[in-house]
Amino acid sequence: MLRILIIDDEAPARNRLRRMLAELPAVHVTGEAASGQEALRLIPLKAPDVLLLDISMPGIGGMELAQMLQAEGSPPAIIFCTAWSDQAVEAFECDAVDYLVKPVRAERLELALDKARRFIASVDSGANGPFLRSTLGGKVSLLSLADVICMNAEDKCTTVVHKNGNTITDQSLLDLENEHADVLVRIHRKTLVAKKCIRGLEKTPNGRHYLHLEGYDERLQVSRRNLPAIRKLIRELT
Repeated sequence: MLRILIIDDEAPARNRLRRMLAELPAVHVTGEAASGQEALRLIPLKAPDVLLLDISMPGIGGMELAQMLQAEGSPPAIIFCTAWSDQAVEAFECDAVDYLVKPVRAERLELALDKARRFIASVDSGANGPFLRSTLGGKVSLLSLADVICMNAEDKCTTVVHKNGNTITDQSLLDLENEHADVLVRIHRKTLVAKKCIRGLEKTPNGRHYLHLEGYDERLQVSRRNLPAIRKLIRELT
């Protein structure tokens, strides 16, 4: 059962969310807060799994509240529900699970709660590790780094190939490599791969080397500069 706290200074917005949640399975509204201050008081008492959080509120706004909870460590999963459509990037910097623009649709709310369940499960198990911010068609979302297969630099963005398809992030390969060196390895100036997906190295008659990855049919070329490190990594993995 997913325990949910609704935080919004407008009663009609809280009521609408409560009605939609009543139609969904395995969710329980554990309380409501009309301000950030009230939410800070209720969160320790109600122990919610998920916050449905508005941004624009008197006093402590939703973004400030999210930052305060983030600083304390181990906050509930946060789903922003807001009339503002232009603050998604800042929201995901607060480790939000999803960002819904009002009027919130029932099907989008259900998808967001499914994301929250996966996020909570990954935190509880420690299996999925960190998340990446990804953007596609103007939408910003979180992608588990554990689902990533490889990343390719293209123009001013990075295409991320993962278990469920492709997405795009505005983070550079260099930043991703530096931030996640324990998970990702560079095989080419334009390519990073997930270490755990490496399944073999092939040398072609023309002397080039290609990497085989689990979950990805295309072979990826390994540059001469990166080849020694990849060979060493494969020896360590086998």
